[in-house]
Amino acid sequence: MLSIPREIASLVCIGFDGTEPTPFLEEALHAGVSTVILFSRNVGTPEATWTICNRIREIAGRPILLAIDQEGGDSRRLVDGFTPVPSMRELASTGEEAVRDAAITTARELRSVGFGLDFAPVVDVDTNPGNPVIGDRSFSPDPDLVARFGAVWIEAMQRHGVAACAKHFPGHGDTSEDSHHELPRLPHDLDRLRSVELPPFRAAIEAGVAAIMSAHVLFEAVDPDVPATLSPNVLQGILREELGFDGAIISDDLEMEAVAGRMDIGEAAVKAIEAGVDLLLCCHREDRQRQVLETLARSLDPRHAERAASRVAALQVHAT
Repeated sequence: MLSIPREIASLVCIGFDGTEPTPFLEEALHAGVSTVILFSRNVGTPEATWTICNRIREIAGRPILLAIDQEGGDSRRLVDGFTPVPSMRELASTGEEAVRDAAITTARELRSVGFGLDFAPVVDVDTNPGNPVIGDRSFSPDPDLVARFGAVWIEAMQRHGVAACAKHFPGHGDTSEDSHHELPRLPHDLDRLRSVELPPFRAAIEAGVAAIMSAHVLFEAVDPDVPATLSPNVLQGILREELGFDGAIISDDLEMEAVAGRMDIGEAAVKAIEAGVDLLLCCHREDRQRQVLETLARSLDPRHAERAASRVAALQVHAT
């Protein structure tokens, strides 16, 4: 059984296989995990989705934040019985009202089955036509349009009861690699970053976005050694200090090869929290989830744990 401080457990968002809670999920919830992400493998019709969400809450016996990636187009987990939402690119092509309506519909349907956090919108600027992972998930190749439509989505979704998460900071739009499989590197200088990648995140912050997700992308001009998820220069220096964001920073999945393929995942978890991440995604393998939780309990400085846990708690209040 996991024997770790509940504050530490609250810093990790886990996923699980199947349409029934697994023994490890129950163990993790009882240990203090307070955020769970669901995927297509877990959900079905609205009725089936509500059932699994409610079952997770029952096992926990306390408020639990349930999260999902529900964007638009092909990037949706909830399909059967849910309203089809076009891709962000298609929505943007028809204007603000279409973006607003899609966000409202998405929020209402998510809320109705039990979700409080959506890992959307993508506010990456799609400046690289060869990008293998962003494409039409982005509103536009124009940073001003991405900023405008991203803010519309965030304001509409959060006004209807679901916390939004702008991703992937500080920008995954110009990469030629997919961080699920390898570590993308970008050589852009700070002037380029500030004029192209950052404006949509600035707009998201001004719109009151509840959370921002970090990218497993290495920006050589900011930190030549580690990807943004593990970089205090990126998360503290740019996101907190330069842009003034005070909400929750959420990592992209630590199990992606850009991180897990390059270092011990437990060590990565500690470095991410130390760098400024508040909530760590660890979405798939139980052995890795256990490793992350136990390594955090053994190695994380209590000051970092307290800071991150307070922001996770604030996010939960925002989303419930």
